[in-house]
Amino acid sequence: MKELKDYIRNIVDFPEKGIIYRDITTVLQDATGLQIAIDSMQKLLKDIDFDVIVAPESRGFIFGVPLAYNMKKSFVPIRKKGKLPCETIEEEYDLEYGTGVLQIHKDAILKGQKIVIIDDLIATGGTIEAMIKLVERLGGKVVKISCLIELPELGGREKLKGYDISSSIIFEGK
Repeated sequence: MKELKDYIRNIVDFPEKGIIYRDITTVLQDATGLQIAIDSMQKLLKDIDFDVIVAPESRGFIFGVPLAYNMKKSFVPIRKKGKLPCETIEEEYDLEYGTGVLQIHKDAILKGQKIVIIDDLIATGGTIEAMIKLVERLGGKVVKISCLIELPELGGREKLKGYDISSSIIFEGK
């Protein structure tokens, strides 16, 4: 039987020379790979007491929604600026070449709710840090961060020190 890591396609020199891009589309297009991915992430949450799963568009949604469904929890989307229809709060974060802005509905999280953040990847930690700030500004408490893939050399775990972080796969190197 293949391991989860075997379903990840490695693309060398993308998006720039010296980078190995970890492509999850090969996980998604294989029914067994997708089941293994969701099951592995769900195992990381089995002993966590939480109320809500929060995830960013678009790849975070891929994993966050089925986990919320399987675990009978609610799901709150965090989206890029201008995509949510009601009143929002926002957080700017650094990208490799500039900045991005994430938004969440002001009424999406209730004070005191325990939140799990789900994403496909933890690299530099910038996106997750922005999500933490949004959740905490609304009064939620981040009790777990779980990603499918972690790239430790990019320092995300260090940036998010103090939070409970887990990953299904850890890839060494850029």
